[in-house]
Amino acid sequence: MQTFTVIFLAALTLTVLTQWWLATRQIRHVLAHRDRVPETFSSRIDLEAHRKAADYTCAKTRLRYVGILLEAVLLLVFTLGGGLNALAAFWSGWLADPLLHGMALIVSTVLIMSVVELPISYYRTFVIEQQFGFNKMTLRMFFLDLIKRTLLGVLLGAPLLFCVVWLMEEAGPGWWLYAWIAWMGFNLMVLAIFPTWIAPIFNKFTPLEDAPLKERIEQLMRKCGFKSSGLFVMDGSRRSNHGNAYFTGFGKTKRIVFFDTLLSRLDPAEVEAVLAHELGHFKRRHVIKRIAWSFAMSLIFLWGLGYLMEQRWFYEGLGVSVSSVPSTAIALLLFFMVMPIFTFLFQPLASLYSRKHEFEADEYAAHTASASDLIRALTKLYQDNAATLTPDPLHSAFYDSHPPASMRIARLENLAHN
Repeated sequence: MQTFTVIFLAALTLTVLTQWWLATRQIRHVLAHRDRVPETFSSRIDLEAHRKAADYTCAKTRLRYVGILLEAVLLLVFTLGGGLNALAAFWSGWLADPLLHGMALIVSTVLIMSVVELPISYYRTFVIEQQFGFNKMTLRMFFLDLIKRTLLGVLLGAPLLFCVVWLMEEAGPGWWLYAWIAWMGFNLMVLAIFPTWIAPIFNKFTPLEDAPLKERIEQLMRKCGFKSSGLFVMDGSRRSNHGNAYFTGFGKTKRIVFFDTLLSRLDPAEVEAVLAHELGHFKRRHVIKRIAWSFAMSLIFLWGLGYLMEQRWFYEGLGVSVSSVPSTAIALLLFFMVMPIFTFLFQPLASLYSRKHEFEADEYAAHTASASDLIRALTKLYQDNAATLTPDPLHSAFYDSHPPASMRIARLENLAHN
C-alpha cells in the first residue's frame, strides 16, 4: 500500500470519527438541557419553544450522520474504488481532446455526486422542515429551484471551469497564478451581478413600502455612511418561515434586503437594530476582509495543486493510475475531493474568525442603534427559527459562524449597561 494511501485513509478516518463524535456530543448536550430554559432567556422564551428548538436541532444533527457516511463513501468510491478511473476511461472512448475530456469528466463527476446527495436535501426540506412548521416549498418549486441552480451553474461555472482547465493544460508551470487571477475576477463579477441578475431568479424583490420604517432605515444608513441602491423586501415566506436580513452586492450594486417573515415579526426599532448589526459588518470592513482572506487561501490551494499534480504518488496514493490521466482534470478533482479531510481540524479557526466579526458587528449595533432592541430582536429570531439556546460548546466551536446565543446576549447586556 502506498504511503500516501495510508495517510489519506488515516485522515479520512480521523475526520469521519471526529464529525460523528461532534454530532453525538451535540445531540446529548441539547437533550440534556431540553427541559430547562437557560436563565438568560427564562423570561423571554417559554419551555415549549425551547423544547421545539432542541428537537429541531437534534433532527438536523441526526440527518448529519447520514451525510457524514455518504460523503465518506462517495470519496472512497471515486478514489480508491476506481470511480474516477472508470469515468476517465468512459470519456476517453468518446472524447480524444484533453480539454473536452477534462470538462466532461469534471461535469459528470459533479452531476453524479449531486444526484446521490439529492435525497438528503429532499428529506431535510420535506420531512424535517415540514415537521417543524418551516417548509413552504412544494415539490414543483423544489425541483424548479434545482433546475434553475443547475442551469445557472452551467452558465456561470462552465466558462470558469473551461478557463481553469485550459490554463492547467496550456499555461505552463505558472498556470495556478493565472487561474487565481481568473478566479478573483469571476468572484468579483458574481458579487456585482448577484443582486440584480441572480437573486431575482429565485425570489421576488419589491421596494420597501412602509414609509415610516423606510425613513428610519434611511436615517440609519446616513448615520453609518452606507450608500445603497435600494431597500427591498424578499418573499422568503414562499419557501420557508425562517427570517433574516442582509446587504448584498458590490460597489454601486449594494442593496439591503429584508425577508418578509422578518418584517412581520419585528417592530421597527428591532428591525433597525438588526440592520445596524449588518451595517456593522460594512463599517468594520468584514466583507472586504473575508474576500481578501478567501482570495489568499485560494492562492495557497492553487499553488498546492500546482505542486501535487506533478507528483505520481498523489495519483497512485488515491487509487488513480497515472496512465489513465489524459488531462489535468483528475488532478483538479482529486485535490478538491480530498482537501476537506485534510483541513477539517482547522475549521474552528475559521469559525473563531467569523465569531469575532459577529461580536464586532453587535458592538457597532449597540452603539449605533440599541443593544436592548437587538437583544429583543435576536431573542425573537432564535425562537422563530428554532435555534437551540444550548449547543454543545465543542460542536459550536467547529461549525457555528455565530456565537452561541447565551454568550452573545450576555455581551449585549453588558454593552447595554455601559
